[in-house]
Amino acid sequence: MTRTIEVDALPAAVDSGADARVNLLGLTPQQLRAWFTELGEKPFRATQVLKWVHQRRVSDFDEMTDLAKSLRDKLKDLACVRAPGVRLDQVSSDGTRKFLLELDGGGSVEMVYIPEDDRATLCISSQVGCSLACTFCSTGRQGFNRNLTTAEIVGQLWLAERLIDRSVNHNRAISNIVFMGMGEPLLNFEAVINAATLMLDDNAYGLSRRRVTISTSGIVPAIDRLRERLPVSLAISLHAPDDPLRDVLVPINQKYPIAELMAACDRYAEVVPHGAIIYEYVMLEGVNDEPEHAQTLIRLLGPRKNAVKVNLIPFNPFPDSGYRRSSRNRIERFRALLKGAGINTVPRKTRGDDIDAACGQLVGEFEDKARRPQKLAQMGLAKIKVTTEDR
Repeated sequence: MTRTIEVDALPAAVDSGADARVNLLGLTPQQLRAWFTELGEKPFRATQVLKWVHQRRVSDFDEMTDLAKSLRDKLKDLACVRAPGVRLDQVSSDGTRKFLLELDGGGSVEMVYIPEDDRATLCISSQVGCSLACTFCSTGRQGFNRNLTTAEIVGQLWLAERLIDRSVNHNRAISNIVFMGMGEPLLNFEAVINAATLMLDDNAYGLSRRRVTISTSGIVPAIDRLRERLPVSLAISLHAPDDPLRDVLVPINQKYPIAELMAACDRYAEVVPHGAIIYEYVMLEGVNDEPEHAQTLIRLLGPRKNAVKVNLIPFNPFPDSGYRRSSRNRIERFRALLKGAGINTVPRKTRGDDIDAACGQLVGEFEDKARRPQKLAQMGLAKIKVTTEDR
């Protein structure tokens, strides 16, 4: 049974109105130490504040009792802890929760909490909308507004830790983070890197690198930069085994074709935390789920099968998509072929589709200020056709 929690019933969220003060949710440990040094304070104060803000989720400086009153007063004048506001909180029949979050200056994004027996995953957004125009993705159909700030990204985890019962993984509300919500994370590189840095820091959220997963549609130069800067778990939105089909389903493939993408993945596999890169493959009936598609995918991934995990994702319908979800029999046939070739393959469960919280269904409320065609043109993809007629 689906239910909606009234926003007024939630624990009080931080005021998301315009504020010129420094939002401490957006500062990495290094940046926070530098900021305290500029204030004439000892750098260890940064560690104290990090723990108050991220581990105890405190936004009121008066509650930070191991800080001198003079410092607390100074912080109230110069800084704040301001997360996005919660406009809607929906709970699916399977326990999945979708939050619609309101951002400073208008616009909204969605985040999704997915509880399981051994973990609790938070799917977070990195952009308001998305410019990549993947034809099977509802978010991509909406266009693009802007990148999220580091504070807006970290603020999603901060809110979830406040709002969700802490019953999983040693009294932790969230055990896993996936950057698989709205947007292409690697097109908001610095903010995503800074946010992930906070998520990994022992004085903040203390997650391991294997429990933070960044998903990308295939921005090859940024994959290499991620490898050098912060090699967390990596998921590739593959969805097709060859260039002609992927050019249609995932148009960024026209700029970074599969051969270039796989070469970048091979480089990344040398440092990936758990030894395997995740390849996401949405199952579209009659489009990419035939035995010949499986055989082509085996030829692509077989040589690197020791560093591969394939997630087969049932397509989650949305109005006028032009696609249909593959049947269970088709998905199982596809899985069996990959598994028979020694490729680790997992059919993913559909979670939260009764509240439009499933993969590819996230849609915030915003105006497409940047215009998707313009963004595609900036990437050198202005001539891409993304109609399903090209299938």
